[in-house]
Amino acid sequence: MWHIFVRFLSLGLVSFGGPAAHIGYFRQTFVSDLKWLDDKHYASLVALSQFMPGPGSSQVGFAIGYHRGGLLGGIAAFVGFTLPSFCLLFLLAVTSAQWLDNGLFQGAIYGLKLLAVVVVADAVWIMFNQFCRKHVAKVLMLISSVLLILYGSLLTQVLILLVAALVGVKYLAPNDASDELTQAETKPITLGYAWLAVFAILFIASLALIKMDAQLGQIFGQFFQTGSLVFGGGHVVLPLLETIVGDAMTSDRFITGYALAQAVPGPMFALAAFLGAELWSQSPLVGALVATLAIFLPGFLLMLVALKTWAALSARPKVVGALAGINACVVGFLVSALYMPVFTSAVKVPLDMALVLLGFGCLKLFKPNILFLVVSFASAGVLVKLLVI
Repeated sequence: MWHIFVRFLSLGLVSFGGPAAHIGYFRQTFVSDLKWLDDKHYASLVALSQFMPGPGSSQVGFAIGYHRGGLLGGIAAFVGFTLPSFCLLFLLAVTSAQWLDNGLFQGAIYGLKLLAVVVVADAVWIMFNQFCRKHVAKVLMLISSVLLILYGSLLTQVLILLVAALVGVKYLAPNDASDELTQAETKPITLGYAWLAVFAILFIASLALIKMDAQLGQIFGQFFQTGSLVFGGGHVVLPLLETIVGDAMTSDRFITGYALAQAVPGPMFALAAFLGAELWSQSPLVGALVATLAIFLPGFLLMLVALKTWAALSARPKVVGALAGINACVVGFLVSALYMPVFTSAVKVPLDMALVLLGFGCLKLFKPNILFLVVSFASAGVLVKLLVI
């Protein structure tokens, strides 16, 4: 367990770049270097993380730890990989208010908000090319983004995902049934029903907790539901998180937290530590722990439901089609998040847009390390604020 924890902790300290980069780090470390599993097994775990709601890269890390050391191994992997970002974002939540009047800090946050626009725009670009190749998928993406911009709510997102899955089964499932797909239809499916029951109980409990007056219970319920309903992980969590924090936090403070999450290594879902500390001012550490546990837990429980039978399940044409429809909507959700709150909170004047375009062009043309972009945008923000003052 200690070996698993240390390996993932070392990655959690340096894994900048978001879920796509994390997947690359994991493959290099656990497939190429340590040989804990082979490429085929690793690819199946990545596919499962895409099918399940929750934090994609963290789910892959949890599955690797589970493969290596059982349930305790999965927990050790999660704690090791998440601990650095959790600690950093918690500390930033409880101390950043003291720096708000500092011009250098304001400039750095200004620059990181612009970087957030660049990073989310790049995620939209990549995911559109990956998941919206067919005409039906493009239509689903467009409709989902328009509906979410006009009627953004948790209920809207859930309904969109359900409809998209049905459309995907009908129009995006593979037409040419290969021998592998045909055989997959006859393979038995053995799910982890005990874990599914735990997930169902907690999900129902989260619905009840949201209606109660106990604020800490509301935080658990809201973040648990968010972790249960976010497909695609990473930046896609933004619209749901903004919905649940509501009037409890200003949009500017929310984007400040997201901008800071860009500047630290590790999973994007660790933003829950920042938000939880902000929402539970009586004991920020307790709020951060509850929010973080609640948002990660659903994805891990659902991984445990399907880990042992995923190879057979993922080859079924209807499942492939449903996943394609959901993924198309995920891109639409990301377009909505790119517009609001990311773009509307960061881009105010022509200079802001110019810096965003320069950063996006640099990212696509030269593919620099994300740490270079973090330092560059923070420095540019400080410089702009100094010149303006």
